[in-house]
Amino acid sequence: MRAGHQGTGPGAITPDGCAVELYSRLRIGPEPDIIAGAVPAGAHILELGCGVGRMTRPLLERGFTITAVDESPDMLERVRGARTICSTIEDLDLGETFDVVMLASFLVHHGDLKVRRGMLRTCARHVAAGGSVLIQREGEDYHSDLPRERSEMGVPPAEGWGRVDPSGYTVRIVSSEPVEEGVNSVHAEYEFPDATWTQTFQARPLTKEQFEEALAEAGLKVDRYLTEDRIWVRAVAA
Repeated sequence: MRAGHQGTGPGAITPDGCAVELYSRLRIGPEPDIIAGAVPAGAHILELGCGVGRMTRPLLERGFTITAVDESPDMLERVRGARTICSTIEDLDLGETFDVVMLASFLVHHGDLKVRRGMLRTCARHVAAGGSVLIQREGEDYHSDLPRERSEMGVPPAEGWGRVDPSGYTVRIVSSEPVEEGVNSVHAEYEFPDATWTQTFQARPLTKEQFEEALAEAGLKVDRYLTEDRIWVRAVAA
C-alpha cells in the first residue's frame, strides 16, 4: 500500500486504495466523448492508470488503439481488447511514443511530489512529435465543497465486469483534511445495495497557475482547456 492510501470493502485492493470490484461497477461519464473530440480519429493512446478499463472499452469502441498501463495486475485482468502493461506510471519507459498520452483520474494531483513529477515526465517522454497529452484535473471546489454526494443509476454489466444493481449507488466525498503543507487526506465512500467500499488517499490541490507550472517543469504546456470547468486539459510539448 502506498503511504497515506487505504481502501476497505470486498475484493482486491490496489496499492493506492482502489477496490477492483468497485471500479468494475462504476459507470463512465462523458469522458470518452471529451477525449474523442480532442484527438485525431484512430489515434494510438497510451492510457496511464487504466484501472479495470472503464475508459479503455468505450475508447476502443470509438476506433482508437489503446496501450493500457496500471500498477495493479488485478485491475489489468479486467481489461479487454487492449495491449496491457503492468507498471507504476512514474517508472514507465517503453522506448516508444504515442499520438496521445492520457493521465486521468486526477493522478496529476498525487500527494507525493516526486511521484507527480515522475508521472508528468512519463507523459512527456512518451508523447510523439506533434502529439498531445490529455490530463484530468480536480474541480476547483473539490476540496472545499464538502461533504458532498451524488447518486448514479445502475448500468448493465459488460463482459468481464462486475454486477451492478439496477437501483444504482451513491458516491460520497466525506472529508479532505490537511496532513502536510500542500497535501490533503481525502476520504471517499461508495455505497451499493449489497456492498460498501471506502478509499482514503492523499492529494495535492493545484491552482490553475500551479498546474501550469508543474507542466512546464516536465517540458509541457497547455494547448487548451477542453471543458468550461478546466477539468480536462490538452497539453503539448513546450
